[in-house]
Amino acid sequence: MGADRSYAYGAAAGLLGDLLLGDPRRGHPVAVFGRAATAVEGALWRDHRGWGALHTVVCAGGAVALGTVAARAVRPSPAASAALTAAAVWAVVGGTSLAREAGTIGRALQAGDIEAARARLPHLCGRDPQALDADGIARAVVESVAENTSDAVVGALVWGAVAGVPGLLGFRAVNTLDAMVGHKSPRHRRYGWASARLDDVAGWPGARLTAVLAAAAGPDPRGALRAWKADAGMHPSPNAGPVEASFAGALGVRLGGTLSYGGRVEHRPVLNGDMGRAVRVTDIDRAVRLSRRVGLLALGTTVAARLLVKSLKGRGK
Repeated sequence: MGADRSYAYGAAAGLLGDLLLGDPRRGHPVAVFGRAATAVEGALWRDHRGWGALHTVVCAGGAVALGTVAARAVRPSPAASAALTAAAVWAVVGGTSLAREAGTIGRALQAGDIEAARARLPHLCGRDPQALDADGIARAVVESVAENTSDAVVGALVWGAVAGVPGLLGFRAVNTLDAMVGHKSPRHRRYGWASARLDDVAGWPGARLTAVLAAAAGPDPRGALRAWKADAGMHPSPNAGPVEASFAGALGVRLGGTLSYGGRVEHRPVLNGDMGRAVRVTDIDRAVRLSRRVGLLALGTTVAARLLVKSLKGRGK
């Protein structure tokens, strides 16, 4: 069994593990990384881009180095390589937890318990829940499902196909750092700049693949492509724009508009505004189903691409 087949088997097993088990309630590797990154920030923090860049290099570079050492250690054994890949994919992919959180909020809204939905929303995204009614919460959930399909599933699989276990761990480290320090709070406006920019670069291919797969797997492929082309560029995020626009078009809904984060109000462009309707609570389940289909297609696409590249390289020798 060659290295690429080991990766293929391991990636499939890891995604299956996520589908069946989800994330552990305690001791998740990403949480362990988060605590380590917080400790590094405590030692390095200065209100300066350079120190923030050093923080990014230490944390993300450490994750890549760990993955490289582990991958080299198991390289002689195809079975061990597949097992390591499976463990890494399970650790970095969060599709099932995303679906569970969205479903919990959706069920609370369907039961008319808006306070329970507001209490749960911060587990999924950083919106101010008290400023949202039921439809506003539903829209926030659908947008978060779309964006996190790219961040928590597809992007990791893309970098895993490119660079194996180091790519998987490195992408999750970069994405986690962006969530921790890459926002525009007074403390992190300069310190988190490098993490935010690196996350934009690392997330670029996964976001485009997510948008393509959402169009392919959704109920309205033409609508998804039309919304992507017309509206994605108006979004302030270069990666969330294509993903959210494609999901909006695929589902036939409007996303974007006025948002509130940490007391700060943002007026974002409306995505699929000409063709879509307002988000309803029932659209949460539709978004989750689309997200799952996209994740499975991403696994097949990235593994097939890795095997194809290997085959072409072999013919060229």
